[in-house]
Parts: sequence; structure tokens; C-alpha cells
Amino acid sequence: MSEQNIPSSPQPRRPRKEIKTSKWTYALVLLMFLFVCFSYYAYQIVYTANVENKGEPVYVLIPKGATYEQAMDSIDAKNVVIDRLSLRFMAKLMDYPELVKPGRYELKDGMTNYKLIAKLRSGDQDPVKLTYTNVRLKKDLAHKLSTFIDSSPKEIDSLLNSPSFTRKLGFDTTTILTMFIPNTYEIYWTTPAPEMMERMKKEYDNFWTPERKAKAKAHNLTPTQVSILASIVQAEQSVHADERPRIAGVYLNRLKKGMLLQADPTVVFATGDFGIRRVLNEHLRIDSPYNTYKYKGLPPGPINLPSITSLNAVLNAEENEYLYFCAKEDFSGYHAFAVTEAEHRRNAARFHAAMNQRKIMR
Repeated sequence: MSEQNIPSSPQPRRPRKEIKTSKWTYALVLLMFLFVCFSYYAYQIVYTANVENKGEPVYVLIPKGATYEQAMDSIDAKNVVIDRLSLRFMAKLMDYPELVKPGRYELKDGMTNYKLIAKLRSGDQDPVKLTYTNVRLKKDLAHKLSTFIDSSPKEIDSLLNSPSFTRKLGFDTTTILTMFIPNTYEIYWTTPAPEMMERMKKEYDNFWTPERKAKAKAHNLTPTQVSILASIVQAEQSVHADERPRIAGVYLNRLKKGMLLQADPTVVFATGDFGIRRVLNEHLRIDSPYNTYKYKGLPPGPINLPSITSLNAVLNAEENEYLYFCAKEDFSGYHAFAVTEAEHRRNAARFHAAMNQRKIMR
């Protein structure tokens, strides 16, 4: 019989048990693979940095009554979260939708989802650095303060104009501005407006130490009067702070002699036109308690919020005999001082001539 006619032997069949074992092996490998993938993704969600702000400080404001979606939308709007989906997944895992708390929170560079959500749900907010300068009117202060706390300018302004509230703090609606000592204060964005005002009263009390009160008394001034005079001194000399103690000395001399202060900045304040560059006779005729060309003594309130430098300039005023001063004709920002009115008129004539030469008008 030829080799071509020899039947091939059948292939042996694999036992059914071996096939079954192989399937379980594949399933186990697949499960292990999925477990590794899930573990890796879980690690990524929890421990991998998910905030990138390129070193710039970024803050999110979550107002009172904000929902979970509103809070997350506020975070998304900052465009610093790398993977928004993983952040929301983490938020759900940590029950943040039921634990949204208002506040101002810093989204720090390199923050993980876990750290960010933990910060938000605990209400661990970052304080605001509250500052206020270049303020003349209560409405201006109310607007500026409203940018640091979750209160409207209207709400703050109503407190500043409330006789009962300002009286509780030891002031009236005119002198309440003297309570605000310009500095940098840390406060939480969620601080209610009344509490913020009470905090400023504490800072005011801290500023007015027994030593400062004694210096004020030596000038026959109350702390409020020091602030009012300091606001005038600051308006007279806003460029060269080193001259403020001398200007303060001039005004104290005039007060002691019962003379009119005749301070141009108070007249400008009385007009309400803060763009005036040259006080004219028509301005001097304005009937206002802030017009120190018509009424003796200090005006009823400050014409700005004087800095600590200006307050100290009054408390440590230079002892001199000057009764007059006017801007120097060289426009250096300094003043020419005089003891007599005749000398003052000569100084003023030189300055006015220089003004006319430059054609500086209102």
C-alpha cells in the first residue's frame, strides 16, 4: 500500500477540564488588569495634582446659598482645573453636593482633587487682605469695603448712615469715618457687614493707645479731632509726607489763636467738586460747615481717611511759630511758610504769578 493511502491519525482532543481552567485563567487576568487600571485611575483622581495656575494666586468665591452646581461652575470659570470630570467624581465621593459652604478659597497650584474638595467642604476659607485708601465720602468707603466682603455697598452704606448703629460704636453718622484707620487687615469674605464694622472699631481702639491719647490731649484734641485735622493735613500735603508735621503745627497754632483755618481742601470738599485745581473767591463764599474760610475751628468730620503717617504727623506736630503757608512757585510740591500775613502775601503772589504763567485754570 502506498504512503498516500495511509490514513492520517486523528488529533487528540483537549480535555474539557483543561479548557475550563484556561477560561478561568483568562478571566482572572482580565480582572487583575481591570483592577490595576481602576486602582491607577483612582490614584490619579485622589492623589495626582489637578490644579495648574502657573504660580498666580487664584481664588474662587462661593456666595451664601450657592448650590453644588453653582460652586463647581465657579471653579470651572477659573480655568485652572486640569480634569474637571475627575474633580466632580471626587466631589460626589466626598459628599460635597450636600456640604457646600460659602467662602473665598484659594485654588493652589498642584492641589489634588482630594485636598481641594476637603478644603471646600470644611469651609476652610482663605482670608481677604482688606485695605482702603483714597476715600473721601461714605459712599466711596461702602463701595470699597463691599469688594472685600460678601455685602452690597447699599448694606454697608446704610450702616454708616444709621444713627443707632454708629452710636453703638461711639460715633455719629458724620464722625464714623474717623473710626477707619487705613491699614491692611485680614478678614473673611463671609464676615457680615456689622461684624466687619465692629472689627474696625477694635482696630481703632488698638491704634489709640494711652500714649497716643496723651499726645492728643496735649494738643487739646480728642482722637476724633486728630483724625479730622490729619485729613486736612494729608489733603494739603499728599506728596511729601515729611512736611506734614510742619503743616500740622501751623494749623494747631491757628486753632490756639482762634483763627480761621482757611484750608483750601476743606473748601473743595464743601463744593463736592474734587476736580478743582485752583480755589477761587466764588468757592470761598460757599455756606458749608466744611468751609473753614467762613467757620472757625475744625469741620464736623474728616475730608478723607487720613493715613497713619498723617495721624502721627498731628500727634507729633512740629512746634513752630508759622501761621501761614502756600505752595512754592517751583511746583515742587513743598510749601513756603510764613509767620506774618505780609510775608505770606508775598509768597502767595509769587505762586499765583507762576500759576498764571503756566495758565493753570480750574
